[in-house]
Amino acid sequence: MGQVQREGSNHYLGLYESREAAESSVAEFREQHPSTRLRKLESVRRNRVRCYDEETLLAQRASVVDVIESGVKPLIKLTTAKGRVLRCSVDHAILTPEGWAKAGELAVGDAVMGAGTASRPSEALVPPSLRRGIGVWTSMQRNRLIKETDTCHLCSRTFPRESLALDHRVPVVADLNRALDENNLAPACEDCQAQKSAEEQALARRGGTIAVALPETIISIAEDGEEMTYDLSVEGPWHNFLANGIVVHNSYNEESGRYRELQPVFYIPGEDRKLVQQGRPGKYEFVDGTPEQHRAVSDAMEASYRHSYQAYQDMLAAGVAREVARATLPVGLFSSMYATCNSRSLMHFLSLRTQDERAAVPSFPQREIAMVAEKMEAQWEKLMPLTHAAFNANGRIAP
Repeated sequence: MGQVQREGSNHYLGLYESREAAESSVAEFREQHPSTRLRKLESVRRNRVRCYDEETLLAQRASVVDVIESGVKPLIKLTTAKGRVLRCSVDHAILTPEGWAKAGELAVGDAVMGAGTASRPSEALVPPSLRRGIGVWTSMQRNRLIKETDTCHLCSRTFPRESLALDHRVPVVADLNRALDENNLAPACEDCQAQKSAEEQALARRGGTIAVALPETIISIAEDGEEMTYDLSVEGPWHNFLANGIVVHNSYNEESGRYRELQPVFYIPGEDRKLVQQGRPGKYEFVDGTPEQHRAVSDAMEASYRHSYQAYQDMLAAGVAREVARATLPVGLFSSMYATCNSRSLMHFLSLRTQDERAAVPSFPQREIAMVAEKMEAQWEKLMPLTHAAFNANGRIAP
């Protein structure tokens, strides 16, 4: 069922066979009766943004996959102690020291993660533990490879064994593969070895700064009107990006009735939906309903949807908060979300939420979630045909 509100009046647009058709009718209505609140945002597809490793908090780069129009939403303006200002929807996720939080749930005094720098630690080209092990092995060869009186291979002077040590002709930092090669060892006096070691250490990278995410305190939060909003879809593995110096996220974002008015797009089962359950608990099946049963379902749902949505509108008009008014809406109201996952997670989801004769472990999901899963699988098959084929060939079991 498609319905749209404009200037305080509800416009009933009719019944449709799918959600896409209902949304299309709503979009067509709004195109013919445009809002004055739209803001244009130019596409930034294929551009790169700064993102952060959520485990180390080190800065990285990621490509923008898509720009998604997310609808008109209430906005808030967050200001931090460093003077950074972020305007975002109240349901947008922001990285905090404790993890992800919705912007609308943050308060003055809370901390968010912002762009910062830290001193770069010294980065020896050979890890200290490995260097120590190589040193122990080299010392064990000393008595066997150095004569009682021998020559330093660097200065060509002669010394007793006690004044000599084994030195790597080709430095360990230059070729780790020759660290345990006896042919790469030669006697060296203390002075020459000390000078050569200092020169090798100079090859290590030291000093400077690195970009990291650091906490900064929120000093003010203010409502900032309503505008059309857009989300960036960013490639993995870290689906976040830097917005005005603050780390934000949108890899999972479901439409929230707490922060925005929900639109009247409802689910009515199609004629192919089996309506009648037969059999005992734990061993039952669904069979087709009669035309009369389908008509009864459609009529009852439509009447219920009209009544509940009108009650929702009446409460909003009376000044009741959205988060309270939404309680009257039924489960048949469509919701929308953006989500990301890897192929392994998707395969696990599909194995549980689709019914397929190729499955080694049968699953019996509710038809409505199976409809969602089937559409997801169709898109995935286009993107990763070889992986999809392997999934089916192996009994539709996630690796």
